[in-house]
Amino acid sequence: MSAVGAVFCSCFRSGVWLLKPGMQMSSFGLHTAARCAAKDFYEVLVLGGGAGGITMSARMKRKVGAGNVAVVEPSETHYYQPLWTLVGGGAKQLAASARPMGSVIPKGVEWIKSQVTALDPEKNCVWLENDVKVSYKYLIIALGLSLHYEKIKGLPEGFNHPKIGSNYSVQTVEKTWRALQDFKEGNAIFTFPNTPVKCAGAPQKIMYLSDAYLRKTGKRSKANIMFNTSLGVIFGVKKYADALLEVIKDRDLAVNYKRNLIEVRADKQEAVFENLDKPGVTEVHRYEMLHVTPPMGPPAVLVNSPVSDESGWVDVDKETLQHKKYPNVFGIGDCTNLPTSKTAAAVAAQSGVLDKTISLVMKNELPVKKYDGYTSCPLVTGYNKVILAEFDYNAQPLETFPIDQSKERTTMYHMKADMMPLLYWNALLKGYWGGPAPVRKLMHLGLK
Repeated sequence: MSAVGAVFCSCFRSGVWLLKPGMQMSSFGLHTAARCAAKDFYEVLVLGGGAGGITMSARMKRKVGAGNVAVVEPSETHYYQPLWTLVGGGAKQLAASARPMGSVIPKGVEWIKSQVTALDPEKNCVWLENDVKVSYKYLIIALGLSLHYEKIKGLPEGFNHPKIGSNYSVQTVEKTWRALQDFKEGNAIFTFPNTPVKCAGAPQKIMYLSDAYLRKTGKRSKANIMFNTSLGVIFGVKKYADALLEVIKDRDLAVNYKRNLIEVRADKQEAVFENLDKPGVTEVHRYEMLHVTPPMGPPAVLVNSPVSDESGWVDVDKETLQHKKYPNVFGIGDCTNLPTSKTAAAVAAQSGVLDKTISLVMKNELPVKKYDGYTSCPLVTGYNKVILAEFDYNAQPLETFPIDQSKERTTMYHMKADMMPLLYWNALLKGYWGGPAPVRKLMHLGLK
């Protein structure tokens, strides 16, 4: 076994990444009190029940007490979305990514099962459905982002046809796997939109899994695998981009840059792309399989909101995550304008910084902890291979392990597929994990 494999197995067995003394792996305190706001004021109000919102509600519960924290979230189910890449590739079941929302909201924290309709930071309040007003002392905005399939002509209704799927939606991720299983011969096309996206590596991860599946089933020779991306590069960090280009070359995958999907003619199995280098020029490709990564943007409630920048993203300081105008307002995760990739790993690192920021603000002190833009993208390149990309605001590698992480590794695949879900459910959502920085420090100290 390699050195990193030994470390990984040791960490997995002992749980040193996951647990603090007294934590239990199966401690899911059921929370069933979903309702409209039980009170009209909370010391800490959290908007959003995704990774950032649940993580911060757990941290705030320990800081101010459960009864003083509320989470506004309309959804009944919480999803671990990083698993959907593997669901679309047939390696995991969709059910494994889902848990009832009430089981992840910290016990005793109020669950306000409603939709936010407006934010009024000048008056320290938000408005919910049915004109319900809730006030706060501190506000944490963790509303994620919105998918906009409708911005592609022919979608979302095109998903009613076979041969087309998308790993970005719970309604369409299993269609990706069916389209892959049903593949006979022709073009397998994978897209990347002309907008910010969450997990920028995911649009190509499913391409690599599809290639592996078609090789396994003897259909690869009948497939022309094509990645049409609106970007001008395969990945934003050169070290990992170079490694991915080698994978692409070795597996005979076609990459077309500056191509943006604008229409799907699902009845004809045709995808229409605009050439971003040649305005007005379009290309039509017939497909046997099509994986769509939708355009994305900020939630509607944040567009033209006083807490947002001109693009609709929550306007926060990139180092402290405190709002640039309203000192008692904070943002975390995909809804913010932080100039880093939108991933669950980024949320983990941000949560530790934000926890320290809020602690100091509550004491009327200036924040000192700085977020360096850390994010991670486990680039799945096969059913047992991952290139673990980790980097900062400057698109410079910020790696955890004392190895070359641009190499495909089986250990990193098992970390992605098996260990990270445990870490997510049992540590991140409970507010006990603030990213891999302590592990990175221990790893590198061990080399001295």
